[in-house]
Amino acid sequence: MNSETKNCQNCKKDFVIEPDDFAFYEKIKVPPPTFCPECRLMRRYAWRNERVLYRRNCDLCEKSTVTIYSPNKPYKVYCPSCWWSDKWSALDCKQDFDFSRPFFEQFKELQLKVPRIALLTKNSVNSEYTNHSNNNKNCYMSVTTFDSENVMYSYEIHHASQDVCDCLKIDHGSQLIYECIDSEKCYKCQYCMFLRDSTDCYYCYDCRNCQNCFLSCNLRNKQYYFLNSPNSKEEYEKKIKEYNLGLYNDRKKLYDAYLKLIKEQAIHRFAVIEKSNNVSGNLIFNSKKVNDSFEVVDMEDAKYIVVALEAKDLMDSTHFGYRCELIYETHATIHSYNMAFTHLSYDNSHLQYCDTCHNSQNLFGCVGVKSGSYCIFNKQYTKEQYDELRSKIIEHMKKTEEYGEFFPPQLSPFGYNETVGIIHIPIGKKEALSRGYKWEDLVQGTFGKETIQPEDIPNDIKNIKDTIIKEALRCINCSRNYNIVTQELQLYRRENIPIPRLCSDCRYKNRVNLRSLRKLWHRKCMKSGCSNEFETSYAPDRPEIVYCEACYNQEVA
Repeated sequence: MNSETKNCQNCKKDFVIEPDDFAFYEKIKVPPPTFCPECRLMRRYAWRNERVLYRRNCDLCEKSTVTIYSPNKPYKVYCPSCWWSDKWSALDCKQDFDFSRPFFEQFKELQLKVPRIALLTKNSVNSEYTNHSNNNKNCYMSVTTFDSENVMYSYEIHHASQDVCDCLKIDHGSQLIYECIDSEKCYKCQYCMFLRDSTDCYYCYDCRNCQNCFLSCNLRNKQYYFLNSPNSKEEYEKKIKEYNLGLYNDRKKLYDAYLKLIKEQAIHRFAVIEKSNNVSGNLIFNSKKVNDSFEVVDMEDAKYIVVALEAKDLMDSTHFGYRCELIYETHATIHSYNMAFTHLSYDNSHLQYCDTCHNSQNLFGCVGVKSGSYCIFNKQYTKEQYDELRSKIIEHMKKTEEYGEFFPPQLSPFGYNETVGIIHIPIGKKEALSRGYKWEDLVQGTFGKETIQPEDIPNDIKNIKDTIIKEALRCINCSRNYNIVTQELQLYRRENIPIPRLCSDCRYKNRVNLRSLRKLWHRKCMKSGCSNEFETSYAPDRPEIVYCEACYNQEVA
């Protein structure tokens, strides 16, 4: 079969379906998509609220619980303990399928009947404000954090990391890490990006196996480097002492210098791709035959993937992994086989059009089912009845032009501005509503309730009183009120970090903006005299210096 150009039914842009794509669709018995890859991604993003948290009472035990569902949402919401318990069954909400009505119209009715889980968090201690997280201790306001301790305001923290604050993607037992991005196996580092196997580094970019480095980039196996120049131990310590790291004003100047280092001096690889073959995208590790994908590890035969590990034979899926195979148009799937058009469903096989179902097999159009099999719209059938009815419903959905795409945005339980979509594919309220997305006007947050002005916060962390934890602060960027918690203040004092003047949300957005986008552009190597061209996630209008792999290795490795 040849390549075929189609026009997206949403944005009206052309997109190409390749022969390998058609082969995959045939393998899993679904029709080709009618939305372009970006619009498909946007629809999945609209189902992922990671960080906008609320309080409401559990509709079963009636205790106050932290949840991703605002109190004005029409759903029943159970706290995690009640949701996972045997005190209720999703099969009690069963429906018969009505062939005179569209599938999604009936599915929405089922969503309103079945309780939703307040947060996805398990096996954790003193970590109430964490989401999509497991096996943690003393963690606060963090997402996709696993097997870690004392983590605050962070995202994607893995593998026994400890004492981490305001970080994005930290791995493999890192400790005492503050404001770092895409780093692993590091100790006592602050404001660093792409750091590996390093200790006591500050304001560094793309350094490996380094110790005591400051405001430097593209270093390998170095010690006592300041502004990319070598120093003796005594010279280095003297230069560092010229800065009082406990002062907010000094830190602001250093951060500005750090941004200038990243944007004007550092050499950026066109893509971070390691131990991989025949791949395109960024942040790809130990993978092969992976295209247009971002932040993936141990992946094979995949396309249009975002944030995933340990999977093969898949397309158009986000935030999933740990031994998945034959996956299409899913969000948040773990330990699963042959899944399509599903949301937040773990340990399953042979599911389609399911929402928050776990430990199940052979489900179609179900919500909240645990340990079920051969169910349609939460109703139990025999295998023979299930197979026959499932086939009839799929034919019905093809006639109503519903089969073959992810859930429409109208079925998402969230406003688009509550989801990761607003971060990675931002649109305004008017455009969101015109495209069928919801919008939440009552997003959690207070304004104008500050009890201390930013300019009145002491410049030096040493002058901060214990009473700061009782104050309402005002973000100097968005004006949202925020507070400092005890655990946070202890870290700032111990590591000589001044009180931040930005709220945690604005700090998070700053880190995301330092990364390149989850999108590819065709560009040329910026090394003088090099004619190499490549697909890169660095947009042409970004200021960074971007080299091809050969030129990067010649200059840096």
